[in-house]
Amino acid sequence: MTGRLSRREFVVATGVTGIAAMMPRQLLAMHRSLLDSIPAVERRGVAQPFGIASVRLLPGPFLDATEVNRRYLLALDPDRLLHMFRITAGIPSNAAPLGGWEAPDNELRGHFVGHYLSACALMGASRGDAETRDRGVAIVAELAKCQKALGTGYLSAFPEELFDRLRAGRPVWAPFYTLHKIMAGLLDTYELSGDRQALDVLTGMARWTSAWTGPLGDEQMARILEREYGGMNETLYNLAAVTGQDSYIDLAHRFDHERIFDPLALGRDSLKGLHVNTTIPKIIGAARRFELTGEPRYHEVADYFWTEVTGRRAYCTGGTSNGENWNAEPGIISTELGPETEECCPTYNMLKLTRHVFQWTADPRAGDYYERALFNGILGTQHPADGDKLYYVPLASGYWKLFGTPLHDFWCCTGTGAESFSKLGDSIYFRDDAGVFVNLFIASTLTWAEKGIRITQNTRFPEEESTSLSFDCDRPTRMALRVRIPYWATRGGSASLNGRQLESFAAPSSYLVVDRTWRSGDTLRISLPMQLRVEATPDDPSVQAVMYGPLVLAGRLGTDGLTGATLRAPPTAPRTVPEFPPNSAVAAPVLKSRGSDVSEWVSRTGPLEFRTRGQDRDVSLIPFYKILDERYAVYWKFV
Repeated sequence: MTGRLSRREFVVATGVTGIAAMMPRQLLAMHRSLLDSIPAVERRGVAQPFGIASVRLLPGPFLDATEVNRRYLLALDPDRLLHMFRITAGIPSNAAPLGGWEAPDNELRGHFVGHYLSACALMGASRGDAETRDRGVAIVAELAKCQKALGTGYLSAFPEELFDRLRAGRPVWAPFYTLHKIMAGLLDTYELSGDRQALDVLTGMARWTSAWTGPLGDEQMARILEREYGGMNETLYNLAAVTGQDSYIDLAHRFDHERIFDPLALGRDSLKGLHVNTTIPKIIGAARRFELTGEPRYHEVADYFWTEVTGRRAYCTGGTSNGENWNAEPGIISTELGPETEECCPTYNMLKLTRHVFQWTADPRAGDYYERALFNGILGTQHPADGDKLYYVPLASGYWKLFGTPLHDFWCCTGTGAESFSKLGDSIYFRDDAGVFVNLFIASTLTWAEKGIRITQNTRFPEEESTSLSFDCDRPTRMALRVRIPYWATRGGSASLNGRQLESFAAPSSYLVVDRTWRSGDTLRISLPMQLRVEATPDDPSVQAVMYGPLVLAGRLGTDGLTGATLRAPPTAPRTVPEFPPNSAVAAPVLKSRGSDVSEWVSRTGPLEFRTRGQDRDVSLIPFYKILDERYAVYWKFV
């Protein structure tokens, strides 16, 4: 996977070296004075992301996936989404209730509406699409009525009684998790859609949260943090950044799970046994605290965590988790290949965290990981027919992708998937004072309005092993264009500027830098030859995945036993996740590698199509993201 980043200090802050455990409330005033002495750290760090509205996708697989998701979002009935919010607020509703995790008896009901608000705001901004933007704004207006009817600032699709159970230590399914999704959706609607009412509703919820947590002592709050709470710390830190109110920093800090942070800050992996998608949002919150306060501890937490997960706890796809947990020590992969591997939510959240890491470092290895996870762990997790999403990405051989249904699931991964496919252009380009970073090869147009520059990336990657970047400039502009040369580009590559070959190229996992005065019509063309290779699991060299450039190749194992009923998850009880029928997998063949050169036993048969040869049972191989409605194998046993 990715190499280990150097553990650099990016901010020197004097006076704050500790407060490493859950902060005693009597130290809060001292803590605030210490924070006041630290220079503020801008979110951008070394590299800044472009606003999502600055990038427009052009025809290709990512635009296709975006359009599928747009249709999915608009097909959902707002009144059905709002039903349980209205019932909870005492407002009449005649809408038919939704099923799955949005059902009236599910304790996570309402969480998807938060994701939906984020997805609509992201889609509206990324596509310039008024219909999805206005859909989200209209739902916020109805949520505001619910909040007003409740009268306390509280807003959810379930009554406050669930929080009473949480305070009392009684069983309850993650009320702060749901609250976080709603709050994050409101913040996205405010920031991306310009809806002031969304911020008003959000600040009301934040005041309620402050009032609810205020009387809790440190021990009681620590117990509450053992229950899944999503990214409450991240969203409250983001709210502090938006409003400039330091009180939200203090409130966010009450959701910093220092028991989890402590070993990470010391460079120790204690992740075994943790629920993966409970943990990653906490780390994103730590990243945001570092960016706002400059406290090195929180940089160390996020940096070490990212390095460990991407380097020693990730599959060839970039995903992580097995049965939603980390069940093994770092580096153990071969025994963690089951039907419930790689929950989609962790991949979504690891990409969020990777954006932060890249902003701090501008290290191309962060781009390498992002590409791996995006192409293999995200792109193929949405059904192209109707936009339904995956929960798990099975990596045990002989299984298939089990998609949800439109109105009977609403899993956590349904929500994060709706967001993922609304923002596929958000990490293609970054900038700094010197110029632009091109991190992904995705057909798109970047508009840098402040500079009067438009860069169009024309590419059919990965169908073609090249890309071109063409400039349209209001005036000649000096800047550095830095194009990531991926880790897999080991056969070399080439670049030409306006038809003239550049004398030098760049090594894998680095940047090709072209620093010049750019003018309209300038075009940089880059060739990135891909090759076949295998990647072995770190704990068992005989268990390997076949790769082509950044792409995981999946072996096609047929459709025996698969029907329409088995390809979609059946309607689930409120707390269940999709399950495969017992003994439903089929065996994958054992492969003979016949040497280190994969081309000796794998032949290309068409565009991104391959087939093994000389095996006891030969199989066809295609990119994993293209696998649909059939059995497959990703990891193979080699002899």
